[in-house]
Amino acid sequence: MKPAKTLASEVVFNGHAVKLRVDTIQMPDGRQTKREIIEHSPCIAVVAIDEKDNILLVNQYREAVGQALLEIVAGGIDGDEEVETAVKREMQEETGYLPRKLVRLGGYYLAPGYSTEFMHLYMATDLVPSRLTAEDTEGIKVVKIKLPEIRKMLAEGKISDGKSIAGLYMFLDYQNKLKSQ
Repeated sequence: MKPAKTLASEVVFNGHAVKLRVDTIQMPDGRQTKREIIEHSPCIAVVAIDEKDNILLVNQYREAVGQALLEIVAGGIDGDEEVETAVKREMQEETGYLPRKLVRLGGYYLAPGYSTEFMHLYMATDLVPSRLTAEDTEGIKVVKIKLPEIRKMLAEGKISDGKSIAGLYMFLDYQNKLKSQ
C-alpha cells in the first residue's frame, strides 16, 4: 500500500495534554484531503494483581463521557521519564501500591485514525503499600475484583473503557499462554 504524502501541516491548538494539527495530504490517487491529528505523548496502562489474585481497577468520573468508568491504572509519561518509572509512579498515585514486579505485556495505539498516542501495557504484581499524592487522583476509588468476575464484566460490557478492555484481554491471553507451557 502506497502511503499518502503530507503537503502541509498546521498546528491549530497547543494545549497542556494534546496538540491538534491539520495536515493537508495527497492521496496515492492524486487527490488532496485534510486530516485532523491529535498529538499526544506516549502513556502507560497497568493490569495490577494483588496477593489474593484480585485485579485492581480504578473507578473515576470521566468528564468527556459524563460518567464514572471502571478502568485499569493508566497515566502519562512525564517528559523523559522511563516507562517503568511511570508505571510505578502511576500505581502509587492511583492505588497506593508500589509494584515490585513488572512484566511488559505489549503496547498499542489508542486511536490511530486521528491520534499519535501509544499505550505501553504492563502487569504489576508483588504489591506493597506506598502512596504518592497527586493533585488529580482525589476522586479515584480503587476496586478489587476477582479474575472470574473480570471475565464476566468484560463479556457483559460492564467495562467500557477501550484501553482497559484491550489491556485485560492481553493479560488474559498472557495468563493462558503461561498455563499452556
